[in-house]
Amino acid sequence: MQTTTVQIPTADGTADAYLVKPDGDGPFPGVLFFMDAFGLRPRIAEMAQRIAERGYAVLAPNILYRGGPSPLVEPEELTDEQKRGAAFGRLMPLIQGLTADRIAADTGSYLDFFAAQDGVADRPVLVVGYCMGGTNALRAIEAYPDRITAVATFHAGRLATDQPDSPHLRVGAITGEAYFAHADNDQSMNADQISTLEAALDDAGVRYTSEVYTGAPHGFTMSDTAQYDREAEQRHWVNLYALLDRALGH
Repeated sequence: MQTTTVQIPTADGTADAYLVKPDGDGPFPGVLFFMDAFGLRPRIAEMAQRIAERGYAVLAPNILYRGGPSPLVEPEELTDEQKRGAAFGRLMPLIQGLTADRIAADTGSYLDFFAAQDGVADRPVLVVGYCMGGTNALRAIEAYPDRITAVATFHAGRLATDQPDSPHLRVGAITGEAYFAHADNDQSMNADQISTLEAALDDAGVRYTSEVYTGAPHGFTMSDTAQYDREAEQRHWVNLYALLDRALGH
């Protein structure tokens, strides 16, 4: 396993990122990994490595790089509910600043960088995202349906809103498969929003799976936070691995 921290040039600066590749020459199918709101940290590296262990190259950029390089939070801010809330409040302007146009521009930079790396297959990638990374993963595949073959989101929020740039309004651009795992009783993605998203996907004829992980809180995959749910996290790996195998044929 080869894990390095790399610097990706973008129109607005430089994004630090984890680049993880299996041992060997490849070429390995690519997976673009969009982190949650708390940024690049050991847990994100660990998750990227688990994907790479199955024979994929993984690029995990700090999509909040406009706020500075990683780390974005301190470890205690992940486990202490009060400090977690304060950290989230500090990061919210950066999250809100990630417009659809900015994500499209950034994703183009990430894809160009990834494609230029030794050992990465010259073919469309899969994008997976967590929390706000899931929201932006959906925007990424909508912007680059020819370069991203599938998308998976886990406990993503605000996939369907009443705003003119809501991600659900552009799902018709997707030509590949989509998988959505929703947290139970998630204020950022409630039952009405899930229904709105699914209706848009149905109308657009997108191949997708959308399911609620019953009893799982928002952030259920992140073992370094207070929201972690082991059963839901294990379920997420099963479904992600299955999508990877279907979409990338590896």
